[in-house]
Amino acid sequence: MKNKIRRKLIGFFLVGLLIAAFALTGRADFGSFSGDSDYSSGGWDSGSSWDSGSSWDSGSSSSWGGSSSGYSSGGYSSGYYGSESDDVPPIIIIAVIIFIILMIYFMRANAKMNSIHANKSVNVNTRRQAPKGKPIDTYKEIDPDFNSSELASRLSNVYVKLQNAWQDKDLSEVRPYLTDSFYNQADRQLDALRRNKQTNYIERIAVLAVEPMTWYQENGMDHIICEVRSRIVDYTVNDETGALISGDKNREKFMTYEYDLCRKTGIKTTVETGLKSVVCPHCGAPLDINQTAKCPYCGSIITIENEDWAIDNIKGIAQQTV
Repeated sequence: MKNKIRRKLIGFFLVGLLIAAFALTGRADFGSFSGDSDYSSGGWDSGSSWDSGSSWDSGSSSSWGGSSSGYSSGGYSSGYYGSESDDVPPIIIIAVIIFIILMIYFMRANAKMNSIHANKSVNVNTRRQAPKGKPIDTYKEIDPDFNSSELASRLSNVYVKLQNAWQDKDLSEVRPYLTDSFYNQADRQLDALRRNKQTNYIERIAVLAVEPMTWYQENGMDHIICEVRSRIVDYTVNDETGALISGDKNREKFMTYEYDLCRKTGIKTTVETGLKSVVCPHCGAPLDINQTAKCPYCGSIITIENEDWAIDNIKGIAQQTV
């Protein structure tokens, strides 16, 4: 009886390791919304959004480098099966191996089926229910010079800058486009890549569409929700060995996000649209904040202090891999 229980425990343990291996697939792109499995709206709940109240911190590093812990030497040590008199019969080992192979087959089949359903959902559900807030056209009632097309163009450029900064593992150049809390969370998440000596490459970036959708006011701030659709190729490699850790160098991912932009309530759009030119507070040199956030003379990073739109939250809505 004891041997039977032991064999069951061994089987469940091995299956658990397999499940853990499949579950610990890495996510990539800025904010880690791209992953190894496709998804559509409804696959991410409010807990998956990345806002000032989210829990993305240094403790989330396991999503990047913790997968190795599931296969530590302690899990398969030579003494795991007990003394020689208690060795598991070869037929049981063969049965366990067959069971594992079957589990892998069914899990892969299930993942493929989920991917098919996700792709269908992405293709069919091209227009979701609008996020919270009022229609974007009504924002002109409080800001007559607001131009949604101009905002969309700026956000399209910022999206590319964010991906490049994420790949470089240095967010200093995009600091003005992010709120303080969002910047700090993103930088803490990048710490996992830095510590594990990994780089997430985002290549062949194409912004397909940016659409301001709704707006709302909260805690003295105006917020605008924009839908961003893009195409990327992303993968993560080990900096020292060049080994591929996650992702695919050849397959493209079509991503859909919701970007939440905010600025102080009462700020109005001026004729000078975009992040206007400023003077470096450290050395007095003129700086076009649209081109770079770093002063070319003294190297200081310039911030706007919520005088213009900044990204406060990003939510992953859909991913389709082709």
